[in-house]
Amino acid sequence: MANARISVDPDRPIGGIDRRMYGVLVEHLGRCVYTGIFEPDHPTADEHGLRQDVMELVRELGVTIARYPGGNFVSNYRWEDGVGPVQERPRRLELAWHSTETNAFGLDEFMEWCRQAEAEPMMAINLGTRGEEDAINILDYTNGEVDTEYANKRRANGHEEPYDVRMWCLGNEMDGPWQVGHKNAEDYAYLAGSTARAMKMVDQSLELVACGSAAWEMPTFGDWERTILDLNYDEVDFISMHRYVDPDVQDRASLLAAGYDMDRFIDGVIATADAVGAKHRSDKKIKISVDEWNVWRLAAWNSIEHGFATDDWPEAPERIEDVYTAADALALGGMLISLLRHADRVKTACIAQLVNVIAPIMTEKGGRAWRQTTFHPFSIGSRIARGTAYDAVVSTARTSTERYGEVDQLDAVVTWDEGTGKGSLLALNRSLTEPVDLSAALAGLGVSRVVEAQIIAPDDLDAVNTADDPDRVRPVPHEVSLAEGVLTTTLPPASWLAVELA
Repeated sequence: MANARISVDPDRPIGGIDRRMYGVLVEHLGRCVYTGIFEPDHPTADEHGLRQDVMELVRELGVTIARYPGGNFVSNYRWEDGVGPVQERPRRLELAWHSTETNAFGLDEFMEWCRQAEAEPMMAINLGTRGEEDAINILDYTNGEVDTEYANKRRANGHEEPYDVRMWCLGNEMDGPWQVGHKNAEDYAYLAGSTARAMKMVDQSLELVACGSAAWEMPTFGDWERTILDLNYDEVDFISMHRYVDPDVQDRASLLAAGYDMDRFIDGVIATADAVGAKHRSDKKIKISVDEWNVWRLAAWNSIEHGFATDDWPEAPERIEDVYTAADALALGGMLISLLRHADRVKTACIAQLVNVIAPIMTEKGGRAWRQTTFHPFSIGSRIARGTAYDAVVSTARTSTERYGEVDQLDAVVTWDEGTGKGSLLALNRSLTEPVDLSAALAGLGVSRVVEAQIIAPDDLDAVNTADDPDRVRPVPHEVSLAEGVLTTTLPPASWLAVELA
């Protein structure tokens, strides 16, 4: 059996964990919105058409911010189609996901959903087919307080008070050839910059997110970020990054090292941003918005993405409804550890997506809602991993992967919130075969007791949760000991541990 030791220096915090670390993407894709969060005919729907069975799960998930309306969807979206009397809203061809958009759910319905979910809204702007004028119009509709056309339209639609949206994404994945309005780096940089300047003429306090490259593997990665930031360093506050891990194109040991993959990507974005900052001799640090991340069987989707019939434009078709395994949940738990380990620079993160579409929550049209396996590490992390992330120094054995070679067998992060006197230890045993004896020295943080310890240690890594068996994979209590500030326990092979401390 391998041994692992964790030591934490209370004088070496990584950074404060922004509450927006636990975000989600709500996109008009497949059944995320329609029959996901919104289904007026569902037995649990309220007067706004919002499914309350789903809302209960969203609150349990611990969502703090929601990015809307996309995603690829936003690059061909006319936001004004989705406001005003529903019977007057136009139906449109939705190009990104080849469907018909009814616009029965739009900006005002989303804001009501955010209110009920107690989640901050994060809006994305169409910079694929639109630009500065449209950005100012939607900003005035959502946040306007004076007597203007678009603020008055919001009032006429029954919403007197402004929504006060703080975070705005300047387009989505604009270096991707699949994107409606795809642009090269210079063209996007100039459009994003002019849009940012116009928006900040309205409100200097807005937080603006520039599009980073769509993926680590993109040929544009690095050069794209450098160009965008070089031309807009003073105009934007965040650079975005998106990361999906595909279980079908790698061995399982590499899948459990998904956090290692995430580390490399984040570190690359930070290095690029800081190089631009140094060139500009700026004290400002660009923050990172990981506003799409998840496990996604992307290769399977790519094989059918362009196979749609040109005369078939369905409403809310089933799209990308991945069924997640126990192994996927462990991988997602490892990615979450990586995000928290970068809490000094990653200030927003949104799992993509929320319901049905590569999602932690699944629904039946007119029927049940349940938790996927990936629901659990996110929900636990959102609840207990708050405050400040600390530099947890891990001494551990190594384990082999085909993709990354030798990686640490144990990965971990420690958090502590001085305000509440509570904290957490999250740890992943990446080895498929070897248990690990763990010893964590936590006395320096003031830890004196364990509130709760839970583990996801599946007996079958291919197990899934279904509507008929929704708790097949779930966290269970785990035995840990704490003596004189030292926590000890044993992690089985392929397991994710969450300990709430006080």
